[in-house]
Order: sequence, then structure tokens, then C-alpha cells
Amino acid sequence: MFSVLLVIYLLAAVGVIGLVLIQQGKGADMGASFGAGASNTVFGASGSGNFLTRMTAIFATVFFVISLVLGNMSTHKTESQWVDPTQGQVIEQTADDVASDVPAPVGEEIPQ
Repeated sequence: MFSVLLVIYLLAAVGVIGLVLIQQGKGADMGASFGAGASNTVFGASGSGNFLTRMTAIFATVFFVISLVLGNMSTHKTESQWVDPTQGQVIEQTADDVASDVPAPVGEEIPQ
């Protein structure tokens, strides 16, 4: 479930980036008023503003909701325990065991 949401999250992020880069700025319509631009007729008389704006809003909403869900899922994971595969027993480590597993820097000794 986590990996499926992560893939959808990444696709939504790429979709938002692509749609924002495709859209024209508000100053780009100034040239059309002087007769310089008739290239926006592909999406109809109103241009591509409505379609691209709605798609950007949908992708941004999906991105926002999935980011909240992924954040919630990643913080509420249960802590795993180490299991010895040969004996099938749970291994608990103390702070002393963890400190002894860390290698000492060259030329220094770890205090016991």
C-alpha cells in the first residue's frame, strides 16, 4: 500500500510540475490583445486556461492529500524487533551492546 501511494505521489508531483510549466503567465495575454497571438485556439475560444487550471488544482489536491497520508503512515509504523533466524527468539540489545558494536576510530580506544 505504501509503495502504491508513493508511485501515485510521484506521478502527481510530476503532473503539477508539468502543468505549471505549460501554463502561460498573465502577461502573455497582452500580446494577443494586439493581434500577435492566435495560437491558443487549440483549446477553444477561451484558451487553455480553464482546462490547465482545473487539472493543476486536481493534481495539487492529490499531491497534498497523499503527502498527508504518507506522512501519517510513516510516523505510525510499529517498531520491529530483531529475531534470531536460527533460534526463533527475539533479540534485545542494550545500550552497552550497541556501543560495543561500533568500531573505534583509528588510534583511539572505546572506554569500557
